[in-house]
Amino acid sequence: MVNKYTYRVEWSEEDKAFIGRCLEFPSLAAHGPTHQAALREITSVVEFTIKDLAKHKEPIPEPFGVRKFSGKFVVRVPSEVHRTLAIEAEKSQVSMNQLVLSRLLGTSGTPSSPRKKRVHH
Repeated sequence: MVNKYTYRVEWSEEDKAFIGRCLEFPSLAAHGPTHQAALREITSVVEFTIKDLAKHKEPIPEPFGVRKFSGKFVVRVPSEVHRTLAIEAEKSQVSMNQLVLSRLLGTSGTPSSPRKKRVHH
């Protein structure tokens, strides 16, 4: 299971070493003289941490790679931003959801498929 977690290794000029981190365990870090050594170290630290959490019957974070995501999340924005998005969506003849999704994905904002049922907020 330790190999299913999300790891990142980067050079730290301040420490003059590579630093390994695990996204699911943000408080953990491990140093190494090489990229591979730092990755081995952080993997080892995560493995130890998982065993310790299990021993103490504490929750173990689920790896991002196996988590199920609904595809929905709520974003609060200022009312003026909401108004601007609603106007832009109407001008583009797309739903506000399609407009925001296209922005998040970095696409044009005007999908070729016909507009779905729109809900005004």
